[in-house]
Amino acid sequence: MLKQTLLKATEAGAAELQRYFNTNYQVFNKEGVNNPVTEADHASERAIFEVIRNNHPDHFILSEESGEIIQDSTYKWIIDPIDGTINFANNIPICAVSIGIEQAGEIIMGAVYNPMMNEFFFAQRGFGATLNNERIHVSSKDSVDKSCLATGFPYTYLDSPNGPLQVFDRLIRRGIPVRRLGSAALDLCWVACGRFDGFYEHKLQAWDSAAGFLIVEEAGGKVTDLENHPYNPYQPGIIATNGKIHEELFGWIKGENKYEV
Repeated sequence: MLKQTLLKATEAGAAELQRYFNTNYQVFNKEGVNNPVTEADHASERAIFEVIRNNHPDHFILSEESGEIIQDSTYKWIIDPIDGTINFANNIPICAVSIGIEQAGEIIMGAVYNPMMNEFFFAQRGFGATLNNERIHVSSKDSVDKSCLATGFPYTYLDSPNGPLQVFDRLIRRGIPVRRLGSAALDLCWVACGRFDGFYEHKLQAWDSAAGFLIVEEAGGKVTDLENHPYNPYQPGIIATNGKIHEELFGWIKGENKYEV
């Protein structure tokens, strides 16, 4: 029942993305720089909420646009109606609905669906990860030098040591390809299916990563925070890899001397 509700809710949200994509709709600005929300975000969220409330009306919900809808439940739905809103608003088809389900503090299921590319990623803890119902696995590359990486940049942040630009500079001066697609949920899923060998970012929200990090783990990868501790989606930093390059990439991010160029 829970899995079917998750799949149905994700599909309902994605149907709104398809309905609005590359059409005329209203775009509003939230607090901060380059932080839009569109009619499609709200429509996707409403469609997702309707499915959840019809099947699990007593469950806690945390959603990017509506915040917390608190219920006395051990289940929490962590929702991003459109991950990659700037891409969506510019008709770039790298965006997705992302929904994770937490039970008693542990993410147990996750779904990320990009309907424009017809790619539906899903994972259930202990049961592996799939893309369009086919099992997926992380890549087998064993060094950062051989890897293709992904990252993201916050629009506002303090210029701190080992910050986003410093780490990016370090990697690209070495000649390592680092991509910036604009959707953390899809970055994580692309690590899970082996397109990327690793992904790191300094500032995410729980709805950006709750589904994707489980998908990476269930595909055989490793996910930690920026201090290489077990990952918690309620803190901002993330490193997600195929596992084989994890310690080395952590060294690059921390700026350890043996990784300096």
